[in-house]
Amino acid sequence: MDVRGQKCNTLSRRNWIDYGKFLLLAGLFVWLTALATGGMDYTWHWRRVLPFLFSGQGAGPLLQGLLVTLEISSLSLLGTLFLGLATALFRLSHSFTARALAGFYLELIRNTPLLIQIFFIYFVLSPVLDIGAFSSAVLALSLFEGSYAAEIIRSGIVSLPRGQWEASYSLGLGSFDTYRSVILPQAIRRVLPPLAGQAVSLIKDSSLVSTIAIYDLTMQGQKIVAETFLAFEVWFTVAAIYLVITFGLSMAVRTMEKRSAGNHSPWTGNRP
Repeated sequence: MDVRGQKCNTLSRRNWIDYGKFLLLAGLFVWLTALATGGMDYTWHWRRVLPFLFSGQGAGPLLQGLLVTLEISSLSLLGTLFLGLATALFRLSHSFTARALAGFYLELIRNTPLLIQIFFIYFVLSPVLDIGAFSSAVLALSLFEGSYAAEIIRSGIVSLPRGQWEASYSLGLGSFDTYRSVILPQAIRRVLPPLAGQAVSLIKDSSLVSTIAIYDLTMQGQKIVAETFLAFEVWFTVAAIYLVITFGLSMAVRTMEKRSAGNHSPWTGNRP
């Protein structure tokens, strides 16, 4: 057997070991859950959860809340990327005013809790700006996640070798064209995994918008629990829905990362 065949067998064996560990941990979690609920003499009612997912008229309240969560998360992600890119460019700017504004924004947002920011925007700024709860939630999430995305994007830009800039300027490209055609494509490829992690955090953080009476997935879960007292079944279902969304997003980004790594770039060459 050649070296490549031995490596494939080793990787396959490791994968099966990892799968076994995962199943073992999942079984341990199920056993501990059953043990805990058994001590409380709790009776499961999973069948009562299904109508909250699919009703006779279509989507149940949980899926309706999921649509609201996805809508808020999608709009907030666009705002996050825009604010993150703008702030990163401001931080790298030669202008003192731009750097000062970016630094003030980052320090203010990153050092205060998201929940407080949501309350401040909804109860203080929204009457002034004449915006509703939905817009307040999108603005708060965009500002909060954008502050972290800014540092991720900035780190990707400064990690590129200085020769990339010098080669661009030698070809007569200006700063805008250099960023657009040379720097940002390479930087985004490098920071795609941490940006994906930030998108996952955004989806999970969106559960806090339920505190300002937005009927997202979490708020719908709270309403159902208050009406039916199916605390375990409902919250396990809500957690599973969040898990499916975030895991699917992680897999999609991982696929995009593998495809982009194989693309040819005149600046970086082919990557294996």
